[in-house]
Amino acid sequence: MINRSALLKDLQRELPKIEKDILAYSESREDLTAHLQDEYKKAKEAGRTAEHFVSWREAQITQAAVSWILTCVFVRFLEDNDLLAEPVLSGPVSNQRDENPLQFAKERMVAYFNENPTHEEREYLFSLFEQLEKFLVIAELLDHRHNPLWQIPVSADGAKRLIDFFQKIDAASGEIVHDFTDTEWDTRFLGDLYQELSESVRKRYALLQTPEFVESFILDYTLDKAKDTFGLKGLRLIDPTCGSGHFLLTTFQRVFDDWVRREPGENNRVLAQRALDVVHGVDINPYAIAICRFRLLVAAMKVAGTTKVKDAPDFHFNLACGDSLLHGRRFEWQGQGIQTDLIEEDPIKHVLEVEDKEKLLKILGQQYHVVVGNPPYITVKDKALRAAYKAKYATCFREYSLGVPFTERFFDLALNQKDEGQAGFVGMITTNSFMKREFGKLLVGKYLPNKDLTHVVDTSGALIPGHGTLFWSTKPDTLIC
Repeated sequence: MINRSALLKDLQRELPKIEKDILAYSESREDLTAHLQDEYKKAKEAGRTAEHFVSWREAQITQAAVSWILTCVFVRFLEDNDLLAEPVLSGPVSNQRDENPLQFAKERMVAYFNENPTHEEREYLFSLFEQLEKFLVIAELLDHRHNPLWQIPVSADGAKRLIDFFQKIDAASGEIVHDFTDTEWDTRFLGDLYQELSESVRKRYALLQTPEFVESFILDYTLDKAKDTFGLKGLRLIDPTCGSGHFLLTTFQRVFDDWVRREPGENNRVLAQRALDVVHGVDINPYAIAICRFRLLVAAMKVAGTTKVKDAPDFHFNLACGDSLLHGRRFEWQGQGIQTDLIEEDPIKHVLEVEDKEKLLKILGQQYHVVVGNPPYITVKDKALRAAYKAKYATCFREYSLGVPFTERFFDLALNQKDEGQAGFVGMITTNSFMKREFGKLLVGKYLPNKDLTHVVDTSGALIPGHGTLFWSTKPDTLIC
């Protein structure tokens, strides 16, 4: 069974060691050093960053280190819950299989090194990931083009450290230290890792999970109303700041249950894909998207009754890593109705290695019946990004919080069909600082007065750590709470 707090604490201690290993390994390899410098140059020339190379590289290395760790966590979850044909990394001794999973995994490694005597632990992990990548349902999770672990690898010693961590046995009990077995296949523990694993990433992106009751509250007033208004067929919901996917997971389950009630005789695999077709997510943090994709995969397999990855349908997920404020089509350009593709036509044409341009254009190139999320509220420190956002969002003023342009972006992504009497539903939990400080002047004085606000709930006195004001909306120009 997963011990969430113990796993988080142990991985928090492990992460700096993996970061240090990757940094040393990248500095020892001229090709890796040149690669990072080239990516930095492209990002800087495109106006995506004004950071010094050392600071920028530190962030990339952290992302890669987290990707290595999380990929191993994903593997352990799959093998511990018998979703793989056989153990490949480790496994609990108390597993239901007849053989000892840990011993089986170790013997598998021995066989690999016997066949590849010049290889080391890094090559073994790469080989393991490549084998899993062959399953269509997992391919995007381990995509060579966009997963940073392929571009910024650990050393052989770093890979051995990871393997040792996930194979560690408790001396007192004789059992594996971290058991990922969960009969319910509950992946919410990954949200804890998303938020707390790296303090530097948490501060950089202002990571903060949405409380479950707030998430349900917002969906009650947006998703449920959208289903009544537009129906289930063709329904689309997006979270432009999806994080570890709480809004998307709950939406998936609600929509799937609706389809089961409507068409009880239909194959659950078909209904699972219909529910997946509804949810769309974008996040600037690559490992947020990885976690979200993995959680949706497990959820889809569960409702479809699939117990092995090899037997899973080729589920399609509408997820992409990217900056929702910079990328994709604009449907409302400073209130003038000007449409533009921010990647193709804007001076900022650059996409990072972890970003999939085609998916960003598709996901952020359409409007939605429902737009929900918990955007970051921080003030951007990088002057290049701060200027880029300000150039694209008329509401940005002085030392603005990101809650300002994201409010504009959320409404921008909602359907606007006033002539037909129908419009999208918007819901967000955000800071209330824009109502109290000067940077909110344009949002409060010029933008929101042109919107039909239906509900605003100030939760600043409630026990919701890190949050201020709760909004949501029934129209593309309406906030609701």
